[in-house]
Amino acid sequence: MLRKVSSLKGYAIKATDDELGSVKEVYFDDEQWGVRYLVVETGTWLSQRTVLISPYSITGVDDLEELIHVSLTREQVKNSPDIDTHQPVSRQLEGEFSSYYGFGNYWTGPYLWGAGGYPVLPDAVGVPKVDERPDAVAERAADRPEDVHLRSSKDVAGYHIVGTDEEIGHVEDFICDDESWAIRYLLVDTRNWWPGGKKVLLATQWIERIDWTDSTVQARLTQEQIKNSPEYDEDEPLDRGYETQLHAYYDKRGYWD
Repeated sequence: MLRKVSSLKGYAIKATDDELGSVKEVYFDDEQWGVRYLVVETGTWLSQRTVLISPYSITGVDDLEELIHVSLTREQVKNSPDIDTHQPVSRQLEGEFSSYYGFGNYWTGPYLWGAGGYPVLPDAVGVPKVDERPDAVAERAADRPEDVHLRSSKDVAGYHIVGTDEEIGHVEDFICDDESWAIRYLLVDTRNWWPGGKKVLLATQWIERIDWTDSTVQARLTQEQIKNSPEYDEDEPLDRGYETQLHAYYDKRGYWD
């Protein structure tokens, strides 16, 4: 199911024994465009600590009750590595986090989740386990500081969209698939940029990079292309019909092909 990332804000995280807290934002990576962590505020039971929850542990999303079910216990979360979400999260810290929970390292394979396209635990039937020693993770993090590609959805929302020629709007939200946890689109608002502006979607494959220095998202499209693209109606379900129309307009292949 495709959903706006912002729709998850405030959803309660339900562990196997009790609630853990509520979703504040998400961290995604700007290379493969996967939602890597939900940032969760735990409230008073864990001294107002903020923790990360990986999609590897998510077993379901209940929109009616606004709950996200995870295969974790409170004790596991309480004893998990303490990651300061006010600082950039390094690959070394991610490695320690994954090792603690027994998750796979999504960066060690060619697909969105390393060995596959979905966040399936490495010891699941038919899923190869990709081992990476903690010291190897540390060495790679030291040698390649560019491995840090995690972005905050809260921070990037509001960034200006820059085409190959001019600016054309700003990021309002992100559209993700809550099975693979891939971010498929950026929701872009162009209404403050030209008369008759509208909201449009840009597929993440059409994004060149996110620039921290000037708070922009660089697209591989012209201002005119984005301006004339099919309007996105937030009141209508985002279905394959609209996605097909959108990709046909840009003469781009769909991710589902």
